[in-house]
Amino acid sequence: MAYRRLALFIATLLIFSLAGCGISSVRQAPDSEQSPFFVPPTLMPTPLPPTETPTVSPAESAATQAAVCNNNLTFLSDLTVPDGTLVAPGSTIDKRWEVENSGSCNWEEGYQINMISGSEMGAIKEQALIPARSGSRVAIRIIFTAPNEPGKYRSVWQAFDPQGNAFGDPLYIEVQVKKSE
Repeated sequence: MAYRRLALFIATLLIFSLAGCGISSVRQAPDSEQSPFFVPPTLMPTPLPPTETPTVSPAESAATQAAVCNNNLTFLSDLTVPDGTLVAPGSTIDKRWEVENSGSCNWEEGYQINMISGSEMGAIKEQALIPARSGSRVAIRIIFTAPNEPGKYRSVWQAFDPQGNAFGDPLYIEVQVKKSE
């Protein structure tokens, strides 16, 4: 008998369990006055008015750099052709100066070294200044041709920024042209 009661109890439990699985609640769609149960998030970008991308010309960029840094060139030594060197008429003179970029600006495109006085001695009067980062030491090189006439010749050179402003120590070469005897 106990076995029957247990079997009846298990069967009843099973019937109620299975009956519960078949029950479903039916929800009605919300009407226009009710808020929906779930609204999925959507990404709706806010359109921005078009703007122009500013462009900066190299001259403006250099002007901005010049406004926030200072240019300087410090002469350190003559690497070749000491002052007063005797040279033959028409000879090639390879002059090199050791200098330091002692300013806070980097020497980049647009920086020049220009002859400011004396004899050009066959050199181009305006030459690009070797690029150099602030604090670095570099050698500036200019190739000259000695004049054909005997005498003392001097050529003075100065560094210029992209806006045409002179800066730093002037550099010079001084030679004595002498005919060989």
